[in-house]
Amino acid sequence: MPVRILSGVQPSGKLHLGNYFGAIKQHIELQERPEHEPYYFIADFHAMTTVQDAERMREYIRGVALDYLALGLDPKRATFFRQSDVPEVTELAWMLSAVTGMGLLERAHSYKDKVAKGIKPSVGLFYYPVLMAADILIYKPKFVPVGQDQVQHIEMTQDMAQYFNNTYKCEVLVRPEPRLDKGAKVPGTDGEKMSKSYGNTIDLQLEGKALKKVVMGVKTDSTPVEDPKDPAKCNVFALYQLVASDAEQAALAERYKAGGLGYGEAKKLLLEKLDAYFASYRAKRNDLEQNLDYVDSVLRDGAERARKVARATLDECKKAAGLL
Repeated sequence: MPVRILSGVQPSGKLHLGNYFGAIKQHIELQERPEHEPYYFIADFHAMTTVQDAERMREYIRGVALDYLALGLDPKRATFFRQSDVPEVTELAWMLSAVTGMGLLERAHSYKDKVAKGIKPSVGLFYYPVLMAADILIYKPKFVPVGQDQVQHIEMTQDMAQYFNNTYKCEVLVRPEPRLDKGAKVPGTDGEKMSKSYGNTIDLQLEGKALKKVVMGVKTDSTPVEDPKDPAKCNVFALYQLVASDAEQAALAERYKAGGLGYGEAKKLLLEKLDAYFASYRAKRNDLEQNLDYVDSVLRDGAERARKVARATLDECKKAAGLL
């Protein structure tokens, strides 16, 4: 039996290098393994806590769908769908909320961090871990690929599954395990973690003058051109490593250490590699934009497949709780 894997991505803005190298690249690779059964969804309900403009929401949802397909997602190998097209998830979320204590949610690091960054502390933001638990548990995946910062949410999901099973003396909900993504840590243009909330991203769709402007603005130190430089401490080199071959990385590292290489030249080399690396993605994305009916059909078919699984799990939960 294939091992089911589940992951989601919020449509809260344009996808960037951090999204790709931190998660999406690994998602695409997982679909190539016959022992895996991937489920990937666009978490539009979750995005409602930060995106509260209808036109922007529609744009971002379609953008995520276009990006995943252009980057290589194969709808025949992975079930790809919108979260809001599977209403069973919100039903299960309510059932989980009825057996989950407030204390568990109050300990969520993500909630505290987002409020500290100025995001409005809405009920939805506080309730986020419950909806995320329902997203996961309803498909009974074995593994959930996440970064280290999301491990707590998986642990909370495990707790909620146990609360439900213990309350109703059943074994309906399956304990998921985190699968730590081996995705690269991608620095933003300022050296901090690349994130939309920090305004330091390099968007996947950028090209031409727009891409050049962002790349040439990557933060560097003031080491003179003629002096040796440490590639391990350079944001430009860290980004170059993501898109260059091992031989190209080694050659550039030697030039850093030898001296005589200015950051401006290093940025131009990075620009060339980024432009070439994502050229085929941009071409495919442009083609898909001319065939939006296909994109919509992929999401519709994925939702139909996902709902069959979700409905079966929800019926088991309702039966256990006495609702059927």
